[in-house]
Amino acid sequence: MSHDLSTPHEYSGQLLLAAPTLKDPNFSRSVIFLAAHSSDEGAFGYILNRPLNQRVADLMPDAELGPLGSAPVFMGGPVSADKMAFASLRWSRAKRQLRIQTHLSVDDALHEMSLGREVRGFVGYSGWGEGQLEKEMERRSWIATSPEKKVLTTRHPDSLWHEVLKGMGPLFGLIAGMPEKVELN
Repeated sequence: MSHDLSTPHEYSGQLLLAAPTLKDPNFSRSVIFLAAHSSDEGAFGYILNRPLNQRVADLMPDAELGPLGSAPVFMGGPVSADKMAFASLRWSRAKRQLRIQTHLSVDDALHEMSLGREVRGFVGYSGWGEGQLEKEMERRSWIATSPEKKVLTTRHPDSLWHEVLKGMGPLFGLIAGMPEKVELN
């Protein structure tokens, strides 16, 4: 997906896939769902393809969590990595969009689960200050695309970067097949 970089863009609700040229180890081959974006205020989102292979109860053993204790936990990003937040994700069939509710309390998260929505714990988040994401987009550090339902249904979230890129067409399929450290080949 290409963008005219001369005009501001709204990236809320989009996936950001780290370009292979992005060398920050916090984001290498990451897939971020951008929960909010404004060129005036910055942006924030959560990495969707970094499962920690833990459940909420593993990180909050003394809390009364009910079914929330079995929710998976992901590394959401490097900002506030000492805190965990809950978010509810759902696919809107009518609008063909991924929807997210963030900053949920335990009670709110339990309510979302009772409605059949997927709730995840995120340790940290990914954030950008005013104009920072736009500059990174100009440097082509990120590939923006609309999410598809497979973002929620994949059995192997750690392979999401490859799956999404392959689904974007032949050129992106080549990018997905690139080794992580090209310089070692």
